[in-house]
Amino acid sequence: MAARFSSTMRTVVVVPAFNEEQAIFRVVSGILRCGHDAVVVDDGSSDATGAEARRGGAVVLRHPINRGYGAALTTGTEWAARCGYDVVVHFDADGQHDPDEISAVAAPIRAGEADVAIGSRFLGAALALPWRRKLLIRLAVLFTRVVSRVRLTDAHNGFRALSAEAARRLDCREDGMGYASELVERVARQGLRLCEVPVTITYSEYSTSKGEGNLAKLRVGARFLWSKLIH
Repeated sequence: MAARFSSTMRTVVVVPAFNEEQAIFRVVSGILRCGHDAVVVDDGSSDATGAEARRGGAVVLRHPINRGYGAALTTGTEWAARCGYDVVVHFDADGQHDPDEISAVAAPIRAGEADVAIGSRFLGAALALPWRRKLLIRLAVLFTRVVSRVRLTDAHNGFRALSAEAARRLDCREDGMGYASELVERVARQGLRLCEVPVTITYSEYSTSKGEGNLAKLRVGARFLWSKLIH
């Protein structure tokens, strides 16, 4: 797959997807329209997610069984490293993220100003964000500050960029949604340079229904905190 950037730094967008046949073609088309390469990790979907992603123009990697959000990102990120990409952007499959903002999220990495850049909906915009979800995210921000000692304005935002070297050093192992918390903790532990970039998150009935419920998100946080206490 040829890189579409004119500079020598090669960037790819990794999209983890599970049963996203309704949205994935539009998401991939948007990524390619903005001039970026895309790889979709079909995480054991039982629908036509993989076929729709290929129709949109993405490279598709497939897990034979559903392994989880973190596992899908790990598969895509490791593939990107093997293919020689310098910058890896993580991007959700449900249509919440704006592909026009990919370049802005990747910019601090490409400029050598940061090793990891995380999108912030609170520095940017969160359109139609349900109040319960907003409260939960605020609690997650506090949780991140307490556990990882990292001050962020947002937490568990799936829109982020990493240098290939940072991704290698972080070596995240969480298969599920705990990947986001693990990544921030490992950034702090490794002393990597972290920044936030304003992004727009647009919530829809579809994207809200696809995400984990509020109680499930709380359980993810509790499991991650327990894993820190027992190690």
